[in-house]
Amino acid sequence: MSSIPYALPDIGEAEIDAVADAMRSGWVTTGPAARAFEQEFAARIGGGVHAVGVNSATAGLHLAMEALGIGQGDEVIAPTLTFTATVEVVRYLGADPRIVDVDPMTLNIDPVAIEAAITPRTKAIVVVHYGGLACPMHEILSLADRYGLAVIEDAAHAFPTTYHGAMIGTLRTAATIFSFYANKTMTTGEGGMIVSHDLALIDRTRKMRLHGIDRDAFDRFRSNRPSWYYEVVAPGYKYNLSDMAAALGRVQLTRIDEFLAKREAIATRYDAAWADLPIILPPRPSSGDQHAWHIYALRLDWEGVTEADRDDVIARLFEEGIGISVHYIPLHKHPYWREKYDLKPEQYPAAEKIFSTIFSVPLYTAMDDSQIDRVIEAVRKIILAKYGEKKTLEEYSC
Repeated sequence: MSSIPYALPDIGEAEIDAVADAMRSGWVTTGPAARAFEQEFAARIGGGVHAVGVNSATAGLHLAMEALGIGQGDEVIAPTLTFTATVEVVRYLGADPRIVDVDPMTLNIDPVAIEAAITPRTKAIVVVHYGGLACPMHEILSLADRYGLAVIEDAAHAFPTTYHGAMIGTLRTAATIFSFYANKTMTTGEGGMIVSHDLALIDRTRKMRLHGIDRDAFDRFRSNRPSWYYEVVAPGYKYNLSDMAAALGRVQLTRIDEFLAKREAIATRYDAAWADLPIILPPRPSSGDQHAWHIYALRLDWEGVTEADRDDVIARLFEEGIGISVHYIPLHKHPYWREKYDLKPEQYPAAEKIFSTIFSVPLYTAMDDSQIDRVIEAVRKIILAKYGEKKTLEEYSC
């Protein structure tokens, strides 16, 4: 029996044809498809936002922070339960992250921890909508208003997530950054999008994504000025999105409602199948809101459960041919962040407990019913067996 991978992109003939058309057009770098993708993505988000395509969400976070003037001596608050990209970009700019704990139920950044971390050097807060569930944005924006801070949304997991009925990307934050990496809710292979209401920020990121040049190649060839002429207005980066990637993204964007419905259906099946197990299921969104279901993370939940128990469950699932991941090893556990900022486990009680019991199971739109059933059955069998063994050992030791 073949293994079930943790994630696979859902790419059909329409996507393949679109990429081939882009290649045949001669525009393989940033051109008309990239511009159309930006416009179509902004329209899908709504709220009058503007969008800039980039080659990764990491690039988008870097550009947004640069546009906000974050630099040497500044601090940016971010959660520990995230991928390193969320905070590595802070170091690119010579600033320092203040890494804080998360809410033990939602796994999103804890507003109480945010406020405790604010200092005179704090310039911004980066929120991560973990797994596709929106952070408590009203509380966070209220804090930002009170202390005069910018809020940047790392929405790598969160398309198309909503918060209190509003699409993530339309809130009154400085910028929202989406990811189109291969395992995300839609993909361009590698890529991302910066979304903002702030035209100055959009203009700055558009220039800085391509060497600080005032016009990209597509604009130069459409302009009345000579196509060879451009001006460098700042020392920028090489972060532009190719037309081949954008062509893939444009088709994926038309399928996002289909993708969301499938992800929600799988999450609902998982919830029902595992409701009686000694585990904590992922939190659901508030009534009427959308969870993007990028990650479906389970947590073992019995007295005395240890990280070794979690690791054993993962190993047994791998033996059953089920791809498993862990989201995430908290930042404070990684050598660079731990040593650079002298981070201690006791500063992160929620993330420490979460990490010791958490693992993510396959949830992707290319899964068929037989694969979903195999994941359900394997998780049930292995968790019940593990729990039974632990109970037996505990009873014997008494």
